[in-house]
Amino acid sequence: MADYRTINAGVGARSAEIDAGLRAHMNKVYGTMSAGLLITGLAAWAISNLAVTPEGMLTGLGQAIYMSPLKWVIMFAPLVMVFMFSAAITRLSAAAAQLFFYVYAAMMGLSLSSIFLVFTGMSIAQTFFVTAGAFAGLSLWGYTTKKDLSGFGSFLIMGLIGIVIASIVNIFLASSMMAFVISVLGVLIFAGLTAYDTQRIKTDYIAHAHAMDSEWLAKSAIMGALNLYLDFINLFMFLLQFLGNRE
Repeated sequence: MADYRTINAGVGARSAEIDAGLRAHMNKVYGTMSAGLLITGLAAWAISNLAVTPEGMLTGLGQAIYMSPLKWVIMFAPLVMVFMFSAAITRLSAAAAQLFFYVYAAMMGLSLSSIFLVFTGMSIAQTFFVTAGAFAGLSLWGYTTKKDLSGFGSFLIMGLIGIVIASIVNIFLASSMMAFVISVLGVLIFAGLTAYDTQRIKTDYIAHAHAMDSEWLAKSAIMGALNLYLDFINLFMFLLQFLGNRE
């Protein structure tokens, strides 16, 4: 009986250790993601103010980033940086990976700064809070549900690739109907990805925490933060198409 009690005590201690580590890991993920969103928001707001005069005319900076061929570089730079980050994460230190993430968040702010020229500030703020509430609920469900969401991963990734391609095509077609369909699908896909990515971050930690050192755990948290950050940003942008009031 004593042996069983010893075993049970050991299992209980191990379970408590995993739970405590998981909470700390998720706090790191959400904290890093939140810092990235703050940087993106501040960068977008600051750049939009520098790009427009008080009279509503574009400054030299505004003309350069919104009217010149540079706008295409700014538009696609975040996508290129994501691929670069994913390829380089194994070679980067945790500190370098975190710095890269914050630089990426600033670049995303530059890319999204034009929304302040298109939509009213009030509708942007309202959409942000709607997105935050939806994201919190979806992420909490993904974290707590007992349902295995891994089976949806391939379907969601295929849908994501599809709307990326469709969005690029629609840049040249400028079809309002196609834009509406893309926005509807985008909201659904990134709602699903929010829950899916949250559960994946949790299960990956439980499965691999014992084999990872502190450096790998830190980089894992940054990658998790990047995934949730992208889910939030894209969910926000697609909801803005429905909830945003245009200037």
